[in-house]
Amino acid sequence: MALDQESFELLKTSLDRFIQERLVPAEDIVEDRDEVPGDIVDDMRELGLFGLSIPEEYGGIGLSMSQECEVAYALGRTALAFRSVVGTNIGIGSQGILMDGTEEQKSTYLPAIASGELIVSFALTEPDAGSDAASIRTRAVRDGDDYLLSGTKRFITNAPRAGAFTLMARTGESGARGITAFFVPANLPGLSLGKADKKMGQRGTKTCDVNLDEVRVPAANIIGGVPGKGFKTAMKVLDRGRLHISALACGMASRIQSESIAYAQQRKQFGKRIGDFQLVQAMLADSQAELLAAWSLVQASARRYDDKPAGVSDPEVSMQASCTKMYATEMVGRVADRGVQIHGGAGYINEYKVERFYRDVRLLRLYEGTTQIQQLVIGKHLMRTE
Repeated sequence: MALDQESFELLKTSLDRFIQERLVPAEDIVEDRDEVPGDIVDDMRELGLFGLSIPEEYGGIGLSMSQECEVAYALGRTALAFRSVVGTNIGIGSQGILMDGTEEQKSTYLPAIASGELIVSFALTEPDAGSDAASIRTRAVRDGDDYLLSGTKRFITNAPRAGAFTLMARTGESGARGITAFFVPANLPGLSLGKADKKMGQRGTKTCDVNLDEVRVPAANIIGGVPGKGFKTAMKVLDRGRLHISALACGMASRIQSESIAYAQQRKQFGKRIGDFQLVQAMLADSQAELLAAWSLVQASARRYDDKPAGVSDPEVSMQASCTKMYATEMVGRVADRGVQIHGGAGYINEYKVERFYRDVRLLRLYEGTTQIQQLVIGKHLMRTE
Protein backbone atom coordinates (compact mmCIF):
# COMPACT_ATOMS: atom_id res chain seq x y z
CA MET A 1 0.00 0.00 0.00
CA ALA A 2 1.45 3.33 -1.10
CA LEU A 3 0.37 6.52 -2.84
CA ASP A 4 1.93 7.11 -6.24
CA GLN A 5 4.92 9.44 -6.04
CA GLU A 6 3.42 12.31 -8.04
CA SER A 7 0.30 12.43 -5.87
CA PHE A 8 2.41 12.12 -2.74
CA GLU A 9 4.58 15.08 -3.76
CA LEU A 10 1.43 17.16 -4.27
CA LEU A 11 0.18 16.10 -0.83
CA LYS A 12 3.48 17.08 0.79
CA THR A 13 3.49 20.46 -0.94
CA SER A 14 -0.06 21.18 0.22
CA LEU A 15 0.76 20.00 3.73
CA ASP A 16 3.92 22.11 3.99
CA ARG A 17 1.97 25.19 2.91
CA PHE A 18 -0.83 24.37 5.36
CA ILE A 19 1.65 23.99 8.22
CA GLN A 20 3.42 27.28 7.50
CA GLU A 21 0.34 29.35 6.69
CA ARG A 22 -2.24 27.91 9.09
CA LEU A 23 -0.70 25.84 11.86
CA VAL A 24 2.47 27.72 12.86
CA PRO A 25 0.61 31.08 13.12
CA ALA A 26 -2.00 29.40 15.36
CA GLU A 27 0.51 27.91 17.82
CA ASP A 28 0.08 30.71 20.36
CA ILE A 29 -3.71 30.42 20.18
CA VAL A 30 -3.51 26.70 20.96
CA GLU A 31 -1.09 27.34 23.82
CA ASP A 32 -3.27 30.08 25.34
CA ARG A 33 -6.67 28.42 24.89
CA ASP A 34 -5.64 24.76 25.29
CA GLU A 35 -7.75 24.03 22.22
CA VAL A 36 -7.21 23.45 18.51
CA PRO A 37 -9.59 25.82 16.68
CA GLY A 38 -12.50 24.09 15.00
CA ASP A 39 -11.88 25.71 11.62
CA ILE A 40 -8.37 24.21 11.57
CA VAL A 41 -9.80 20.77 12.35
CA ASP A 42 -12.21 21.23 9.43
CA ASP A 43 -9.28 22.14 7.17
CA MET A 44 -7.45 19.02 8.30
CA ARG A 45 -10.46 16.98 7.23
CA GLU A 46 -10.41 18.68 3.83
CA LEU A 47 -6.75 17.78 3.39
CA GLY A 48 -7.51 14.13 4.15
CA LEU A 49 -5.23 14.02 7.18
CA PHE A 50 -7.57 11.75 9.16
CA GLY A 51 -7.21 8.98 6.58
CA LEU A 52 -3.50 8.99 5.80
CA SER A 53 -2.91 5.33 6.68
CA ILE A 54 -6.29 3.95 5.59
CA PRO A 55 -6.42 2.33 2.11
CA GLU A 56 -8.11 4.18 -0.73
CA GLU A 57 -10.76 1.46 -1.01
CA TYR A 58 -12.07 2.58 2.40
CA GLY A 59 -11.88 6.30 1.65
CA GLY A 60 -8.35 7.03 2.88
CA ILE A 61 -5.17 8.12 1.15
CA GLY A 62 -3.31 4.84 1.65
CA LEU A 63 0.21 5.97 2.50
CA SER A 64 3.01 3.48 2.99
CA MET A 65 4.88 3.52 6.29
CA SER A 66 7.73 5.45 4.67
CA GLN A 67 5.34 8.06 3.31
CA GLU A 68 3.49 8.32 6.61
CA CYS A 69 6.80 8.99 8.36
CA GLU A 70 7.51 11.88 5.98
CA VAL A 71 4.11 13.37 6.81
CA ALA A 72 4.67 12.85 10.55
CA TYR A 73 8.06 14.59 10.24
CA ALA A 74 6.36 17.58 8.62
CA LEU A 75 3.63 17.72 11.28
CA GLY A 76 6.35 17.49 13.94
CA ARG A 77 7.62 20.91 12.87
CA THR A 78 4.67 22.62 14.52
CA ALA A 79 2.85 22.31 17.87
CA LEU A 80 2.25 18.63 18.57
CA ALA A 81 -1.40 19.28 19.44
CA PHE A 82 -2.25 19.55 15.75
CA ARG A 83 -0.94 16.08 14.99
CA SER A 84 -2.74 14.72 18.03
CA VAL A 85 -6.12 15.64 16.55
CA VAL A 86 -5.64 13.17 13.69
CA GLY A 87 -3.20 10.82 15.43
CA THR A 88 -5.64 8.23 16.78
CA ASN A 89 -7.53 7.98 13.48
CA ILE A 90 -4.27 7.47 11.59
CA GLY A 91 -2.87 4.99 14.10
CA ILE A 92 -4.15 2.92 16.96
CA GLY A 93 -7.80 3.93 16.53
CA SER A 94 -8.09 2.57 12.99
CA GLN A 95 -5.23 0.14 12.47
CA GLY A 96 -6.66 -2.59 14.70
CA ILE A 97 -9.82 -2.61 12.59
CA LEU A 98 -7.79 -2.53 9.38
CA MET A 99 -5.47 -5.35 10.44
CA ASP A 100 -7.87 -7.68 12.26
CA GLY A 101 -11.43 -6.48 11.64
CA THR A 102 -14.02 -8.35 9.60
CA GLU A 103 -14.74 -7.07 6.11
CA GLU A 104 -18.09 -5.78 7.33
CA GLN A 105 -16.40 -3.85 10.16
CA LYS A 106 -13.87 -2.35 7.76
CA SER A 107 -16.48 -1.22 5.24
CA THR A 108 -18.74 0.12 8.01
CA TYR A 109 -16.26 2.03 10.16
CA LEU A 110 -13.16 2.91 8.12
CA PRO A 111 -14.75 5.36 5.62
CA ALA A 112 -16.11 7.52 8.46
CA ILE A 113 -12.75 7.34 10.27
CA ALA A 114 -10.83 8.25 7.09
CA SER A 115 -13.00 11.30 6.44
CA GLY A 116 -12.70 12.56 10.01
CA GLU A 117 -16.46 12.36 10.43
CA LEU A 118 -15.77 9.82 13.17
CA ILE A 119 -12.89 10.27 15.60
CA VAL A 120 -11.83 7.01 17.22
CA SER A 121 -9.72 6.68 20.37
CA PHE A 122 -7.76 3.67 21.55
CA ALA A 123 -8.65 2.66 25.10
CA LEU A 124 -6.17 0.23 26.64
CA THR A 125 -4.42 1.94 29.59
CA GLU A 126 -6.05 1.70 33.03
CA PRO A 127 -5.26 3.06 36.52
CA ASP A 128 -3.37 -0.16 37.32
CA ALA A 129 -2.34 -1.22 33.81
CA GLY A 130 0.05 0.80 31.68
CA SER A 131 3.25 -0.81 30.50
CA ASP A 132 1.86 -4.14 31.75
CA ALA A 133 -1.01 -4.07 29.27
CA ALA A 134 -1.87 -7.73 29.83
CA SER A 135 -3.02 -6.93 33.37
CA ILE A 136 -6.10 -4.88 32.43
CA ARG A 137 -9.13 -5.30 34.68
CA THR A 138 -11.97 -3.85 32.61
CA ARG A 139 -14.35 -6.78 32.24
CA ALA A 140 -16.74 -7.80 29.49
CA VAL A 141 -19.39 -10.27 30.67
CA ARG A 142 -21.48 -12.14 28.10
CA ASP A 143 -25.22 -11.45 28.26
CA GLY A 144 -27.04 -13.11 25.37
CA ASP A 145 -25.93 -11.50 22.13
CA ASP A 146 -24.21 -8.68 24.00
CA TYR A 147 -21.39 -8.04 26.45
CA LEU A 148 -21.64 -5.82 29.52
CA LEU A 149 -18.43 -3.78 29.92
CA SER A 150 -17.36 -2.31 33.26
CA GLY A 151 -14.12 -0.60 34.27
CA THR A 152 -12.04 2.54 33.86
CA LYS A 153 -9.62 3.55 31.13
CA ARG A 154 -7.02 6.24 31.83
CA PHE A 155 -5.09 8.89 29.82
CA ILE A 156 -7.16 8.16 26.70
CA THR A 157 -6.04 10.45 23.89
CA ASN A 158 -8.87 12.24 22.05
CA ALA A 159 -11.50 10.75 24.35
CA PRO A 160 -13.34 14.12 24.64
CA ARG A 161 -13.49 14.30 20.84
CA ALA A 162 -14.20 10.62 20.18
CA GLY A 163 -17.32 9.21 18.63
CA ALA A 164 -16.13 5.67 19.33
CA PHE A 165 -13.39 3.69 21.04
CA THR A 166 -11.29 0.71 20.08
CA LEU A 167 -11.42 -0.66 23.60
CA MET A 168 -9.73 -3.62 25.27
CA ALA A 169 -11.62 -5.60 27.90
CA ARG A 170 -11.17 -8.92 29.63
CA THR A 171 -13.54 -11.66 28.47
CA GLY A 172 -11.66 -14.64 29.81
CA GLU A 173 -8.71 -15.87 31.81
CA SER A 174 -6.01 -13.67 33.27
CA GLY A 175 -3.16 -12.61 31.05
CA ALA A 176 -3.00 -11.68 27.39
CA ARG A 177 -5.17 -14.52 26.09
CA GLY A 178 -8.23 -13.27 27.96
CA ILE A 179 -8.31 -9.82 26.33
CA THR A 180 -10.80 -8.91 23.61
CA ALA A 181 -10.93 -5.81 21.38
CA PHE A 182 -14.33 -4.10 21.09
CA PHE A 183 -15.57 -1.25 18.92
CA VAL A 184 -17.54 0.86 21.41
CA PRO A 185 -19.64 3.87 20.31
CA ALA A 186 -19.17 6.79 22.70
CA ASN A 187 -22.90 7.46 23.10
CA LEU A 188 -23.82 4.13 24.67
CA PRO A 189 -25.62 4.29 28.05
CA GLY A 190 -23.24 3.75 30.95
CA LEU A 191 -20.21 5.24 29.22
CA SER A 192 -18.99 8.52 30.68
CA LEU A 193 -15.88 10.68 30.58
CA GLY A 194 -13.80 11.95 33.48
CA LYS A 195 -12.55 15.50 33.79
CA ALA A 196 -9.97 16.65 31.28
CA ASP A 197 -6.38 15.92 32.31
CA LYS A 198 -4.12 18.89 33.05
CA LYS A 199 -0.81 17.94 31.53
CA MET A 200 2.80 19.10 31.70
CA GLY A 201 2.81 20.03 28.01
CA GLN A 202 1.10 19.51 24.67
CA ARG A 203 -1.63 22.03 25.39
CA GLY A 204 -4.47 21.58 22.95
CA THR A 205 -4.32 17.78 23.13
CA LYS A 206 -7.24 16.13 24.89
CA THR A 207 -7.02 13.20 27.30
CA CYS A 208 -9.25 11.97 30.11
CA ASP A 209 -10.61 8.85 31.82
CA VAL A 210 -13.29 6.73 30.15
CA ASN A 211 -15.64 5.12 32.65
CA LEU A 212 -17.80 2.10 31.81
CA ASP A 213 -20.70 0.98 34.00
CA GLU A 214 -22.24 -2.15 32.46
CA VAL A 215 -22.09 -0.67 28.98
CA ARG A 216 -24.02 -2.99 26.65
CA VAL A 217 -22.02 -3.72 23.50
CA PRO A 218 -23.15 -6.20 20.81
CA ALA A 219 -20.96 -9.26 20.39
CA ALA A 220 -20.84 -8.26 16.71
CA ASN A 221 -18.67 -5.32 17.78
CA ILE A 222 -15.75 -7.59 18.71
CA ILE A 223 -13.01 -6.63 16.29
CA GLY A 224 -12.44 -9.64 14.07
CA GLY A 225 -15.46 -11.38 15.61
CA VAL A 226 -13.36 -13.69 17.82
CA PRO A 227 -12.95 -13.14 21.60
CA GLY A 228 -9.49 -13.37 23.15
CA LYS A 229 -7.55 -11.85 20.24
CA GLY A 230 -7.45 -8.26 21.54
CA PHE A 231 -3.95 -8.29 22.99
CA LYS A 232 -2.49 -9.55 19.72
CA THR A 233 -4.39 -6.82 17.89
CA ALA A 234 -3.00 -4.18 20.23
CA MET A 235 0.55 -5.42 19.76
CA LYS A 236 0.20 -5.50 15.97
CA VAL A 237 -0.46 -1.78 15.73
CA LEU A 238 2.52 -0.82 17.88
CA ASP A 239 5.24 -1.16 15.23
CA ARG A 240 3.55 1.35 12.96
CA GLY A 241 2.72 3.67 15.86
CA ARG A 242 6.28 3.62 17.16
CA LEU A 243 7.72 4.54 13.77
CA HIS A 244 5.17 7.34 13.41
CA ILE A 245 6.14 8.80 16.79
CA SER A 246 9.82 8.49 15.88
CA ALA A 247 9.30 10.54 12.73
CA LEU A 248 7.29 13.07 14.73
CA ALA A 249 10.21 13.38 17.17
CA CYS A 250 12.59 14.07 14.30
CA GLY A 251 10.31 16.77 12.94
CA MET A 252 10.13 18.51 16.30
CA ALA A 253 13.91 18.23 16.72
CA SER A 254 14.27 19.94 13.35
CA ARG A 255 11.95 22.76 14.46
CA ILE A 256 13.80 23.25 17.74
CA GLN A 257 17.11 23.27 15.87
CA SER A 258 15.79 25.96 13.50
CA GLU A 259 14.62 28.08 16.45
CA SER A 260 17.99 27.65 18.15
CA ILE A 261 20.03 28.56 15.05
CA ALA A 262 17.89 31.65 14.42
CA TYR A 263 18.36 32.79 18.03
CA ALA A 264 22.12 32.13 17.93
CA GLN A 265 22.40 34.21 14.77
CA GLN A 266 20.66 37.28 16.16
CA ARG A 267 21.48 37.27 19.89
CA LYS A 268 24.70 39.14 20.72
CA GLN A 269 26.93 38.97 23.77
CA PHE A 270 30.49 40.23 24.28
CA GLY A 271 30.17 42.16 21.05
CA LYS A 272 29.35 39.27 18.71
CA ARG A 273 26.67 36.71 17.88
CA ILE A 274 26.44 33.91 20.42
CA GLY A 275 26.47 31.49 17.48
CA ASP A 276 30.06 32.55 16.80
CA PHE A 277 31.16 31.04 20.12
CA GLN A 278 32.48 27.53 19.71
CA LEU A 279 30.65 26.08 22.72
CA VAL A 280 27.31 27.18 21.25
CA GLN A 281 28.34 25.76 17.89
CA ALA A 282 29.20 22.49 19.63
CA MET A 283 25.66 22.20 21.02
CA LEU A 284 24.18 22.90 17.60
CA ALA A 285 26.53 20.37 16.01
CA ASP A 286 25.59 17.65 18.51
CA SER A 287 21.90 18.25 17.86
CA GLN A 288 22.34 18.22 14.09
CA ALA A 289 24.29 14.97 14.10
CA GLU A 290 21.77 13.22 16.36
CA LEU A 291 18.85 14.47 14.29
CA LEU A 292 20.36 13.18 11.06
CA ALA A 293 21.16 9.83 12.68
CA ALA A 294 17.63 9.46 14.06
CA TRP A 295 15.96 10.39 10.77
CA SER A 296 18.16 7.94 8.87
CA LEU A 297 17.11 5.22 11.33
CA VAL A 298 13.44 6.11 10.88
CA GLN A 299 13.71 5.91 7.10
CA ALA A 300 15.55 2.58 7.17
CA SER A 301 13.11 1.02 9.65
CA ALA A 302 10.10 2.31 7.70
CA ARG A 303 11.44 0.74 4.50
CA ARG A 304 11.93 -2.55 6.35
CA TYR A 305 8.32 -2.31 7.60
CA ASP A 306 7.04 -1.69 4.07
CA ASP A 307 9.01 -4.64 2.71
CA LYS A 308 7.44 -7.21 5.02
CA PRO A 309 4.21 -8.93 3.88
CA ALA A 310 1.09 -7.11 5.04
CA GLY A 311 -0.39 -8.50 8.24
CA VAL A 312 2.62 -10.70 8.96
CA SER A 313 4.48 -10.28 12.25
CA ASP A 314 8.24 -9.85 11.84
CA PRO A 315 10.24 -9.87 15.10
CA GLU A 316 13.14 -8.12 13.39
CA VAL A 317 10.86 -5.28 12.27
CA SER A 318 9.45 -4.99 15.80
CA MET A 319 12.95 -4.84 17.26
CA GLN A 320 14.00 -2.15 14.77
CA ALA A 321 10.84 -0.15 15.48
CA SER A 322 11.68 -0.23 19.19
CA CYS A 323 15.28 0.83 18.51
CA THR A 324 14.02 3.69 16.39
CA LYS A 325 11.43 4.85 18.89
CA MET A 326 13.90 4.67 21.77
CA TYR A 327 16.64 6.59 19.97
CA ALA A 328 14.49 9.23 18.25
CA THR A 329 12.43 10.19 21.30
CA GLU A 330 15.46 10.32 23.58
CA MET A 331 17.24 12.34 20.90
CA VAL A 332 14.56 15.02 20.72
CA GLY A 333 14.71 15.39 24.51
CA ARG A 334 18.41 16.18 24.28
CA VAL A 335 17.88 18.58 21.37
CA ALA A 336 15.15 20.39 23.31
CA ASP A 337 17.39 20.67 26.36
CA ARG A 338 20.19 22.16 24.25
CA GLY A 339 17.70 24.50 22.63
CA VAL A 340 16.73 25.92 26.01
CA GLN A 341 20.43 26.20 26.95
CA ILE A 342 21.27 28.10 23.76
CA HIS A 343 18.45 30.53 24.46
CA GLY A 344 19.76 31.09 28.01
CA GLY A 345 17.26 32.80 30.30
CA ALA A 346 14.98 33.46 27.35
CA GLY A 347 14.66 29.71 26.89
CA TYR A 348 12.85 29.50 30.22
CA ILE A 349 10.23 32.06 29.16
CA ASN A 350 7.00 30.97 27.48
CA GLU A 351 7.26 33.71 24.86
CA TYR A 352 10.00 31.68 23.18
CA LYS A 353 8.81 28.48 21.53
CA VAL A 354 11.62 26.26 22.85
CA GLU A 355 10.19 26.44 26.37
CA ARG A 356 6.89 24.88 25.36
CA PHE A 357 8.52 22.44 22.93
CA TYR A 358 10.79 21.31 25.77
CA ARG A 359 7.68 20.37 27.75
CA ASP A 360 5.84 18.93 24.75
CA VAL A 361 8.49 16.42 23.70
CA ARG A 362 8.78 14.85 27.15
CA LEU A 363 5.66 12.82 26.47
CA LEU A 364 7.17 11.17 23.41
CA ARG A 365 9.36 9.00 25.64
CA LEU A 366 6.27 7.66 27.45
CA TYR A 367 3.47 6.74 25.07
CA GLU A 368 3.56 3.94 22.49
CA GLY A 369 5.78 2.21 25.07
CA THR A 370 8.24 3.92 27.39
CA THR A 371 11.96 3.95 26.67
CA GLN A 372 12.37 1.18 29.23
CA ILE A 373 9.77 -0.99 27.47
CA GLN A 374 11.66 -0.46 24.20
CA GLN A 375 14.83 -1.62 25.92
CA LEU A 376 13.06 -4.78 27.08
CA VAL A 377 11.71 -5.50 23.58
CA ILE A 378 15.17 -5.03 22.07
CA GLY A 379 16.96 -7.02 24.77
CA LYS A 380 14.57 -9.97 24.61
CA HIS A 381 14.90 -10.10 20.84
CA LEU A 382 18.68 -10.12 21.04
CA MET A 383 18.69 -12.91 23.61
CA ARG A 384 16.60 -15.07 21.26
CA THR A 385 19.08 -14.51 18.44
CA GLU A 386 21.92 -16.99 18.07
